[in-house]
Amino acid sequence: MNDLTHLLSPWSNPVTYAIPFFLLFVGIELAALKFLDHDDVTGYEPKDTRASLLMGLGSIVTTVMVKVLAFVAFIGIYLYVAPWHLPMNHWWSWVIAVLAVDLTFYWTHRFLHRARVGWAAHQAHHSSEYMNFGTALRQKWNPWFDVIFWLPLPLIGIPPWAIFAVFSFNLIYQFTTHTELVDKLWPPIEFVMNTPSHHRVHHGSDELYLDKNYAGIFIIWDRMFGTFQKEIQRPKYGLTTPIGTYNVWKLQYGHYADLWVDVRNARSFKEKMQYLFKPPGWAPADLVGERATSGVDGAGAVPAPTR
Repeated sequence: MNDLTHLLSPWSNPVTYAIPFFLLFVGIELAALKFLDHDDVTGYEPKDTRASLLMGLGSIVTTVMVKVLAFVAFIGIYLYVAPWHLPMNHWWSWVIAVLAVDLTFYWTHRFLHRARVGWAAHQAHHSSEYMNFGTALRQKWNPWFDVIFWLPLPLIGIPPWAIFAVFSFNLIYQFTTHTELVDKLWPPIEFVMNTPSHHRVHHGSDELYLDKNYAGIFIIWDRMFGTFQKEIQRPKYGLTTPIGTYNVWKLQYGHYADLWVDVRNARSFKEKMQYLFKPPGWAPADLVGERATSGVDGAGAVPAPTR
């Protein structure tokens, strides 16, 4: 019980201590944009930034609830199922933990883009048409699928507290990739690490950039699994069809309503599952061309209004 209380304390979360630095970076970016020449479409929009900050605050609450669920599952797996326990007093255990958490993030992130039920949660993060440090705080309120993808981590012997600590530092690193003020870096860094250039691609709604660069810290996962795309031109940010609202409730849950309509109207259990787990925009072949609530390129899909 004491371990759970400690875990849920905001003072045990590295992200808590990073918040002042997040705000400092936002301030520095705002100042830089004020004094540097830049396109009108680059920078901050007050209503957009306000929505991002509110969504970031909301995610703190939902993250606590997810931590409770994850802690119970992780402790059980770690204590009673894991064949070994990594000794976290050795540096190599931390290397394994960092790589394992980042690889887990890659596959979680890829699922959130490629399964519509995941996209319903994650699209909120992509709804901003701006790429700045404020956008990094625009987090989803429905991180339940993350726990499922994390289950192998305690199974390979990573202590639950270390999983949460490493994942927090992973998120802190990702914050730094949400900016247009940093150009491409030294090529060896660009080859191994996720950088602002790579993550700008990920937030692009251009056809060339859709569903690319899922990396958290290391871009090598995208290179290994065929989802890497280098930045060729400045991306157009946001969803393929702008959502047209700054209402945080609609941003977070509007896509769930669309998904519910399609699942409810599905003609069979198989179709219901396909609407949930096929890519956003999937529709039965005989319905292609009719109106649907979302979409993405590909066979059996309709034009995408919300990607």
